[in-house]
Order: sequence, then structure tokens, then C-alpha cells
Amino acid sequence: MTWSIMLQGTASDVGKSVLVAGLCRIFAQDGYRTAPFKAQNMALNSWITRDGAEMGRAQVFQAEAAGIEPDVRMNPVLLKPTSDRKSQVIVMGQALRHMDAMEYHRFKPQLREQVGQVYRSLAAEVDIMVLEGAGSPAEINLRDRDIVNMGMAEQADAPVLLVADIDKGGVFAAIYGTLALLRPKEKQRVKGVIINKFRGDPALLKPGIDQIEALTGVPVVGVMPWFDEPMEDEDGVALQGDKYHQNEVRELDVVVLQLPHIANFSDFNALAFQPDVHLRYVKRGEFLGVPDLLIIPGSKNTLGDLLYLRDNGIDQDIQLAHQQGVPILGICGGFQMLGRQVTDGVESGIGQTDGLGLLDCVTRFEPLKTTTQVEANVLDLSAGIFAAGSGMSLKGYEIHMGQTHLGEGAQPFARLVRQIGHDGQPGVERDDGAINAAGTVAGSYIHGLFDNSLFTRALLNALRQRRGLGALDTPVISWSERKQQSFDALASQMRAHIDIALLYRVMREHASAVTES
Repeated sequence: MTWSIMLQGTASDVGKSVLVAGLCRIFAQDGYRTAPFKAQNMALNSWITRDGAEMGRAQVFQAEAAGIEPDVRMNPVLLKPTSDRKSQVIVMGQALRHMDAMEYHRFKPQLREQVGQVYRSLAAEVDIMVLEGAGSPAEINLRDRDIVNMGMAEQADAPVLLVADIDKGGVFAAIYGTLALLRPKEKQRVKGVIINKFRGDPALLKPGIDQIEALTGVPVVGVMPWFDEPMEDEDGVALQGDKYHQNEVRELDVVVLQLPHIANFSDFNALAFQPDVHLRYVKRGEFLGVPDLLIIPGSKNTLGDLLYLRDNGIDQDIQLAHQQGVPILGICGGFQMLGRQVTDGVESGIGQTDGLGLLDCVTRFEPLKTTTQVEANVLDLSAGIFAAGSGMSLKGYEIHMGQTHLGEGAQPFARLVRQIGHDGQPGVERDDGAINAAGTVAGSYIHGLFDNSLFTRALLNALRQRRGLGALDTPVISWSERKQQSFDALASQMRAHIDIALLYRVMREHASAVTES
């Protein structure tokens, strides 16, 4: 019988996703086939599987920690917010439709059985399932139709660990209040508490731990220290600018515009990891300056974010940076914004608006969503910083609803030589992106550009040369390899500070009890 364990939190952003990745790594290291699972994820960071299905990025890096290929069954429901009130609902990797909160709440009972079937299908192929909740199980206003917290724990019949973030403050109140609001049968599922993100001497916590265990009857099974290794964040709530090289001096200043609906900011983790890059996320009212590279990222509401740039004068900052010779790169929605015009009757309902006008292209949104893994070659570019990548091979993925058509003043950025997804067949070739004649402004639909380490290093060395700096020739470990090191470091730290033997015992005893019943 497949063993299972589920991590739920006292709130959002308490570190559940990272701890799930750590458990996946530990169980895989111990020889168990392990898979992560989150029934419903709300995030604008997503990824495309080999068969063109879209899933949350958090379950992708958890699968990487487990040493298995990401599978859409690990995240059957993905919600991608397009405004304060609406989200695109994606079920088993395919966009269904846009819904507001009440419409989706009414829709959830239809998803419950499907989510259960998907879970059982995946569980049948592995030894251990590590489930993740969302938000908090104490959201009692949503309990009657819950499919991701205790509702999912019941479907999977999984024991639960409660994760609490001490860095936020009020950790004991959060633990006590969460457990107090659970139904008796729900509380019985909670086999332990993990206090996460602790800084300081754990001995200072002992009086509080003793008291909370006495009050709740639930043991604290570990106090996890603050973890400094680079890990992928689930969503924009975690954007904190330069988090990989704090207090270090680096030569290159790279700015990413922090759009209200920024999507797939995981594109820039590999860039932030580079030893000579100071990566800044800049939003309204913050200093843009004259960076070495300006990036306009993807967006889940391209027209809405384009209007945000215009309403706050950021479009003028972009134009000024362009006049000062700053290279500008747009990815996906950012690429669309750089064009002359965007027409959208799908995501925002705004209609049509002028773009930034830095690329000679126009984009029209269509109902069919492009979701595909791609392999591409950068074209032989004749001028500008981006010519440093000429001829290089790229791997990545596309997620977009618009089709962009180039005018005479732009040429394609790359040539797709292979597509893997529902909208393309292997071997079908087509152009990607655009670049202006001067080679100073470029756009691409390819997410994961900077995960291609040779391309990234060539581009950064061209930026260094522009600054009069020598090329950085020291081999730089790839982002993929660095993540594997981080997973190992996370597993080691969790083994040192969490009672992993107890977790094995909890899973074994729970599975035995289920079998006997």
C-alpha cells in the first residue's frame, strides 16, 4: 500500500512547498519512489509538461527534488489570477475558463471526484505520496467545499503535519488557533507540528513548545532553521529582489519590472544566481535608473499591466532607458507589450491598446492557448548585445494566448526547431520573437531563456564588454545543477532538525490502520 503524508499550514507562505520538496528528496534518497501532490494551486508561476499540459511550478521543483519527471497529475487544478476578482481555471493542464471566486466555489464539488481519481492514479505508481495543502485548513468559510486541505486529506486518508512560520511572529497563537478551529476528526489527523524559518537558539523555544504541546495534545516534531539556499518560490508574494548574493558587490545591474500580474518570474532565478548579476525587481515609485539590462517579464493580464505602466509613467522610464542605450528584453507578455499594438478580448476584456512601440509587431489574443515545450536556435543576429547569442541552442517552453505578427522593421529572434505539446508536432518549425534592426530591443515567447547557461553567459559577457569589463570565463555551475545541490542541503538540514524517523512511523502506522479497517 502506498504511504502518504500531508503538509498543511497555519497560513500561506509558511514554507510548505519547500518542506514538501525536502521530504521528497529525503524519501527518494532512502530508496522510495516518491511523488508530490497539490490538488489545487493558485500561482502565476507555471510550467509545461512534455504533452503540453500546464501545471504549477512548485510541484515541478518538488518533482525535481524527488528525481522524477513532472506530471500534471501532481497538480490537477491550477488557478491563475487575471484580476483581483477572476482567475483562469486550468484542469488537468488545460485552460477551462475564467471564473470569479463565487463561481469557482460553486464549481468545486464537480472537481472533487476528479481530483480523487487523479490522486489514486498517481499514488498507484509510487511508494510515498507527499501532499501539500493551500493556505490554511482553518479557513472555515471554505470548509464545506474544500478540495485541497482537510478535504483532500480525507480523500487520500493521509496523516497531516501542520507547518507554522515563526518568522511572521505569533507562531504559538497560529498553531493553537488553527488546531482549535479544526473539527475533531480533522484534528485527529494532525500528527505533529513543524515550526519553520527559525532564527536563533532553539533552547529559547522550549517553554513555548512544552506549553503548546500540553494545550493541543499535538507534538512539535521539529524546529526548522531559516534556510538560505536558493529555491524556487511559488508565487510573487516571495519576490524580494536579489536574494542569492545579498551583501555582495556585483558588476551588472539587471532590472525586472515587477508587474501587478507578473507571471513566471521563475524565468529569472538562473539569472539572479549568476555571480556578477545584481537583479532588481522594480515597481511603481521605485528607481529604475540606467541598468545594464531591462527586462519586461510575462504577465497574466498583458493589457492591464500595459495600462499600469502607462498610468504610472513607467512607460516613459522605459522610453528614456531605450534612448540612453539600455538593452531591453521582453518575455511572453513583456514581448507583446513592446510591440505597436495589442488586441485582447480574451484575458482582460479591455479590447485594444497601443503598445510601447519599441518593436515593429502587433499581437492579437486568441482563445486557443499555446502550451508547448520547445527547442530553438537563436538566429544570426547582426547587431547589438543580443547578437552574442547568435546560433546558440535554447530549450524552454511557451505559455501564451496571443499570436504576434512582425512588420518590416523587425526580424525574428529565434527559430523553433522542435515543439512538444498539444498545439505542435515534433519537427514543425516556426519563428519566435522579434528584434529591432539596431539589436537593442528583443522579445521572445520562450520561458526559461536564462536556464540555458551558455546563452546566459554569452549575453552577460557582452554586457560586461559594453561596460569595459573583461569576460567572466570561470565555469559557472548551471541553475539545474545548483538546484540539485540545494535539494541535498535542504534534506540534510531537515534530517538534522525534524524527527524523520517519527514521520516514517506515522506513515507506516497510519497505512497499517487503514489496511486493518
